[in-house]
Amino acid sequence: MIYKLRDYQQQASDKAVSFFQSNTKKNAIMVLPTGSGKSLIIADIANRLTGYTLVFQPSKEILEQNYKKLCSYGVFNCSIYSASFNSKQISRITFATIGSVKNHPELFNHFQNVIVDEAHLINPKQGMYKTFFEHLNCKILGLTATPYRLASNNFGSTLRFITRTRPRIFSDVIYQVQVRTLLNQGFLAELQYFQLDVMDERNLKLNSTGADYTDKSVIQEYERIDFYSFLVNTIQRLLNPHSGRKPKGILVFTRFIKEAERLTYSIPSCAIVSGDTPKKTREMILRKFKSGEIKVVANVGVLTTGFDYPELDTIVLARPTMSLALYYQMVGRAIRPCKGKDGWIVDLCGTYKRFGKVEDLVLKEPKKGQWQIESNGKQLTNVYY
Repeated sequence: MIYKLRDYQQQASDKAVSFFQSNTKKNAIMVLPTGSGKSLIIADIANRLTGYTLVFQPSKEILEQNYKKLCSYGVFNCSIYSASFNSKQISRITFATIGSVKNHPELFNHFQNVIVDEAHLINPKQGMYKTFFEHLNCKILGLTATPYRLASNNFGSTLRFITRTRPRIFSDVIYQVQVRTLLNQGFLAELQYFQLDVMDERNLKLNSTGADYTDKSVIQEYERIDFYSFLVNTIQRLLNPHSGRKPKGILVFTRFIKEAERLTYSIPSCAIVSGDTPKKTREMILRKFKSGEIKVVANVGVLTTGFDYPELDTIVLARPTMSLALYYQMVGRAIRPCKGKDGWIVDLCGTYKRFGKVEDLVLKEPKKGQWQIESNGKQLTNVYY
C-alpha cells in the first residue's frame, strides 16, 4: 500500500531529501508535533534516498512502528539491527537502536545518511549517540516534537533549544510545523484543559540539577494535602455516569507507585503500568484498556512516547513537573484525532498553569538561527528558571 502524504508531510520529506543531497556538512533537525505522522515521513524520506540509510529509534515499540510503515510502502531492501528483535541484519535501509550498534560503528562506515527519531534524546556532550557519530562521516537529520534539552550551571537551569547548545549535534532547523496549524487543519484533536489547584508549588524544592522537584518535597506536599485521596476522588468523579460524559479511557500520569496503587485499591477497573511491568502483562493491560474492559490506567514513568490510542480522551496529570518536554508528551497522548472525541486534560499539579495549552506552544526565530519556544508571548527556552 502506498500512502498519500499530507501537504506538510510532503514538504517535510522534500526538505529532508534536499538536505541529504546538498553539499552542506551541517546536521539538521525537523520539528514535527506529536500526531503529525513522523513514522510516515521517515518512511518516505528513507524510500526516496539513494545510498545506505541508518534510521535510529529510541525504543523497540517505535522501531517496529517505523519499520512496518516502510514495509507497507512495498520496500523490502530494509532490515532491523536490534538485539531486542534478535535481528542484526544490515540493508540499504537499516532500522536500529543505539544500544545495539554503539560498539560496532565499523559496520556502518559505508552509510551516507542517518535519521534519528526523538532526536532531543541525544546528549551533545557525551553518550552512546555522540560516540557512535564520531566514527561516521555522514550527515545526520533529527526529528522531534520537543527540540530542547535541560542545561544547568552555576547561574541556574534553562531549557536550551538543541541547535543552540554548546557543544551541539544539530545546527539548523530545515523544516517545522506548528501544533496550532495542524489543529486548525483538523489533523489534531481539540482539547479542553481543567486546572484543579490543590498543590502549593512554593513547598516544592528543586533537585541538584534544577531540572525538576525532589522526591522528598513532592512526597511531603502530597502528605500535607492528602493528595492520594484527592486523586481518587477526581477519578471517581470522571467515571461517574451522572456527569453527562462517558470517557473512552482515563490515562493517569503519576510520579510514584504509591499513588498508582492507591487508585487500584479504590477504582475497580484500574490497572498499573510502570517500567517494571513485564512486557506481556503491559500488552495485555493496554489491550484491555483500548477495548474498554479496563477503564483507568495509572502510568508510572512510561507511555509518554510510542503509545498510539486515538480514542483516548482523558488525561489526568497527577505529577508535578518543571519539564516542558514531559508535559508535552503527557498531553500528546490525547491529541490524536478521533471522530466524536471530547478530549479533556485534567491537571492537579499546576503544570498547565506553568506552560499553557500545548496548541499555544509556538516555535519562533526572532533572529537568524536563534530558535526558541514561546507560549502566549512568554519565552520558555533559552531563559533561566
